Amino acid sequence: MKNHVLLVPIVLGMLWSAPAIGADFDKGFAALVKHDYATALKEWKPLAEQGNVPAQFNLGQMYAEGLGVPQDYKQAIKWYTAAAEQGDASAQFNLGQMYAEGRGVPQDYKQAIKWYTVWAEQGDAKNQFNLGVMYAEGRGVPQDYKQAIKWYTAAAEQGLASAQYNLGNRYREGQGVLQDYKQAVKWLTAAAEQGIASAQSNLGVMYENGQGVLQDNTRAHMWFNIAASSGLAPAAQNRDNIAKRMTAADISKAQALARECVKKEYRGC
Repeated sequence: MKNHVLLVPIVLGMLWSAPAIGADFDKGFAALVKHDYATALKEWKPLAEQGNVPAQFNLGQMYAEGLGVPQDYKQAIKWYTAAAEQGDASAQFNLGQMYAEGRGVPQDYKQAIKWYTVWAEQGDAKNQFNLGVMYAEGRGVPQDYKQAIKWYTAAAEQGLASAQYNLGNRYREGQGVLQDYKQAVKWLTAAAEQGIASAQSNLGVMYENGQGVLQDNTRAHMWFNIAASSGLAPAAQNRDNIAKRMTAADISKAQALARECVKKEYRGC
């Protein structure tokens, strides 16, 4: 099965709210909640120009999303940069994403790496994950699977599902680490329990082939079925193929397990 490396998306829709920042900031936030973007802009822009980090970040968000202003990635870059240079983790993350994707600036993987690294080294899981992706794909740095594993592991241990998924696949394929199916099952299970359909599908493959677990067509069918319910076509095909080698009773059991697993929100499946 093809494995997809997932890049954590830009943090849109998230805005600062901190009553201790000051009355003007709070007035802007209260206006934003009411979708009064003109007032939010009026209150935050002077604060941002005076160096207020939350106001700078929120202005970046407004320009990035086109909230009360024409969408303008260059202005978003301006305000994210102002906040990032003062150490704001979310601004640094978004700035890295915009350089990686070439939004408002020429695509520049080295700049993306710069901003991801700042907070990856401070323990921020999203930045750690994106740094792992850059090393895995050789974007802005020489391709280095061992470095990718380092950053995926750091993010996965903090519970980031996309990092758990990528780490599980690296153990499954032996990229940057010795091939270890038990570790692959561990991390793919962690991602599957957070609803990552590709992880659920890959677990189905491992149960079907007895990789890191006892071979079990019933549990393979269960995971394929769960992944297929999210619209993953290869999982549906694999489920139907394995069903041809199962009895009607086994299929019924697998379907019951899938329903129970979904009911439990994938925990302990």
